Amino acid sequence: MFAVGLAAGCSKDDNPETAPDITINEPPGGFVTDKMKWLRIQPEVSETDGVACQWSLDGKEISGEKDLFHVFAEAGRYSLKFTVTSETGESSRTVAVTVNDKAYTNGITKVYEYVPAPGQFINTLPQATAADTPETMRQKAEAALTGGSMICLGGFGGYVVFGFDHTVVNTAGNDFIVLGNANTSGAEPGVIMVSFDANGNGLPDDEWFEIAGSEYHKPTTLKNYEITYHKPETEPENPNDPNYIRWMDNQGQSGFLSKNQYNTQTYYPLWMGQSYTLKGTFMEATVNNQSGIWVSPPYDWGYADNHPNSDEKAQIDIDWAVDKDGASVKLKGVDFVRVHTGNRAESGWLGEISTEVSGFTDLNL
Repeated sequence: MFAVGLAAGCSKDDNPETAPDITINEPPGGFVTDKMKWLRIQPEVSETDGVACQWSLDGKEISGEKDLFHVFAEAGRYSLKFTVTSETGESSRTVAVTVNDKAYTNGITKVYEYVPAPGQFINTLPQATAADTPETMRQKAEAALTGGSMICLGGFGGYVVFGFDHTVVNTAGNDFIVLGNANTSGAEPGVIMVSFDANGNGLPDDEWFEIAGSEYHKPTTLKNYEITYHKPETEPENPNDPNYIRWMDNQGQSGFLSKNQYNTQTYYPLWMGQSYTLKGTFMEATVNNQSGIWVSPPYDWGYADNHPNSDEKAQIDIDWAVDKDGASVKLKGVDFVRVHTGNRAESGWLGEISTEVSGFTDLNL
């Protein structure tokens, strides 16, 4: 590694009009990275107060921060310019970046958490036993989603967190699909949240951003909704029990998740304790009975398991992401996705609305 510094002919102490010094530890031949992987460059600047920093590529700004955190969608040779402007002048430095081509898996490669709500397919998708733990169920969910199978998230709030072997780059247009099993009259919408590996530790422990779909700004949509599920003391003898699993929410409401004769296993996750609380954005369900037929029409756009996977409306644009205050954010890419069931509703004998996840497609690969 070698350092390159740019400075005027005298020191800042000798001449108050000296432009800022820039030092970048650039390897011989420039920086090297793979496409769809984060590149971090951390310059040293002699002045930090009241200075404006800019990274540009082909004359277009790609960052207004001192430290560059960028991802390239395509392989190639790039020239990046770093400029620092202060009241005393302006300095700039150009660095070379080689972005290598690389093949990736177009799908989920890692599951970090699997915490479903109770539901009629819980303990079967994936299969659970009394000996299972949160970790063994995480492993089973990972095996399912990396092996082409489906998992169920149960009723409201049930969630899964997963990731990939590359960064899903935010390009022009739609970027990805969270695969489910929705059909044109059978939507079970899941709220999607995204995050990127800002601290570089490979874990989903940075800030989360919600994909603000068509329901996000509606008055019937509740942010920070919480629901607590309570484990039944015994399993019901009645195969159609409307008062099966008790729940209470943070809106002062309570009720029960029903059991039906078509799914006779225990609906409460076998590895969970006596009660647990799930939280997230809650949306008013569309489920209704039309002349004896239960239907759940999809929302317009922006959710998992909402439109058929082949429908363009199932596609997600990273530019729809918002922060915890609802402000739009411009993310360069995402490394982690979290999906939770967004409804608390039942479709008669068809059971509760429960989001299913069967995979992920990066539309840029």
